[in-house]
Amino acid sequence: MIHFYTEGCNYSLPRRLTTRRWIEEVIRREGYTAGEINYIFCSSEYHRQLNRDFLGHDYFTDVITFEERETRLAEHVINGEIYIDIATVVDNAAIYKTLPINEIRRVVVHGALHLCGHKDKSPWAEKNMRRLENKYLKLLNEML
Repeated sequence: MIHFYTEGCNYSLPRRLTTRRWIEEVIRREGYTAGEINYIFCSSEYHRQLNRDFLGHDYFTDVITFEERETRLAEHVINGEIYIDIATVVDNAAIYKTLPINEIRRVVVHGALHLCGHKDKSPWAEKNMRRLENKYLKLLNEML
């Protein structure tokens, strides 16, 4: 089941039911089943502390994904937590000249793709991640 929470912010994701169905479909198309997935929309301070504590990075970022890798590999079931820094996402939307909701949706699917095993650390992997994000954002637009 996919859940949405907040930590240190007041963000409320619009169209939660549609978003939940969309993410489940993305995961299904990637060859997996959605298990327990928690999206936590949070403050920049909370997010940066997670980045420091768990990844050893002392900077702001838009999304951090924690995957339960064993169930993905053994059972093809996706479990994990995706932390989204709302303020950073809104700032990025301004930089990329898009609406904040569009950038939030991109980060939501980005986290789901990480849970499915996709990486973005090399130029090729980053390009592939963008291609998949765009593909699945089109799917969401069809579902809306």
